[in-house]
Amino acid sequence: MKGTGPLAGYRVLDLGSTVAGPYCARLLADFGAEVVKVEDISGDSVRGIGGSLDGKSFYASTILRNKQIISIDLRKDQGRDLVRRLVPHFDAVVENFRPGGLEKWGLGYADLAQLRPGLIMTRISGFGQTGPFKHRPGYGVIGEAVSGLREMIGDPDAPPSRAGLPLTDYITAVYAAFGTVMALLARERTGQGQCIDASLFESAFSFMEVSVPTYDKTGEIATRAGTRLPGCAPNNLYPTRDGRHIHITALADQVYRRLAAAMGQPELGTDPRFAEMTVRVKNQDELDEIIAAWTSGHDLAELERRLTEADVPASRIFNMKDIFEHPLFREREMLLQVADDDLGTVTQPGIVPKLSGTPGRVRWSGRRNGQDTRVVLHDYLSLSDGEINALVRDGVVKDDQV
Repeated sequence: MKGTGPLAGYRVLDLGSTVAGPYCARLLADFGAEVVKVEDISGDSVRGIGGSLDGKSFYASTILRNKQIISIDLRKDQGRDLVRRLVPHFDAVVENFRPGGLEKWGLGYADLAQLRPGLIMTRISGFGQTGPFKHRPGYGVIGEAVSGLREMIGDPDAPPSRAGLPLTDYITAVYAAFGTVMALLARERTGQGQCIDASLFESAFSFMEVSVPTYDKTGEIATRAGTRLPGCAPNNLYPTRDGRHIHITALADQVYRRLAAAMGQPELGTDPRFAEMTVRVKNQDELDEIIAAWTSGHDLAELERRLTEADVPASRIFNMKDIFEHPLFREREMLLQVADDDLGTVTQPGIVPKLSGTPGRVRWSGRRNGQDTRVVLHDYLSLSDGEINALVRDGVVKDDQV
């Protein structure tokens, strides 16, 4: 099934593994690119992360969706030769090997660009293709630690915490996909290919935006602030009477005054301690105590109703049960029922962003390792069944069509 989105007609060879590389290629596939993932015969480690059912990885069902999957042993000369033969058929290659790893196999950009003039190569690594740390191994959370972002997560009286998902891998993958599309657009004008160098630590560091000039000019070191967002108030999580929590954000002065009115305390809107953002920040502890006292006297649902009617941004903290039960996610097509060869159907996150004229779509769920080996080798390289069978016997490729 061919893609029909804005990237339809482009072909991407995905040499990535785990999260950052495969998610970058998945984003391109969601918007119509024809993506072939080259997976190690032993299986991508992402298949071992998270839950599974009857041997089928839930993670693989989403992060590998919309891709054909060919299983190749790149440690064998014949395996690497298959990649070289595939490359001329593709517009872009996505990879997240440690810098220099592909070069040792003769699969670096200089090698592959000779086979496919105009090739785009998107390279994701822990610390970049150049620099003093380029040869260090790096997972997303390590790049997050180096970037300063990890210092910002958690409570100020506790060690740095983390989000319970590979946040920096996803951040980097989005940048890498953005870079890939920009490079493809540039090639339309120049005819020239190029490399995209997307590092985990730099992608995370880019989110430290205001902390950089702040330190430069004041020496202030940004650190953890718990449930608050430093420098703006009120913007915090508050307790409710029924033991839940509600996050309220009323940054702009007019929004803050609407909050004060909804609380039945309109005088707080003109109180000189809180009337303007600059003074609210200085008196944030006192203001948070006042708001918490109010929220503690009401149940969560009542608070949400009142604040919604008052046009004040506020929400409970959703868990996955809440998400599945709330109409917002289904009406916005963010919970999709996708056919899966092994699971029957499986619910997956929807497409982001939503394009009005050339939307992305989920064409199929993530497939088994090697499920498309025979099809890819036949369609792209015109190999016969006999030739493919020989490669399977020699352990060069894996075929899992059944």
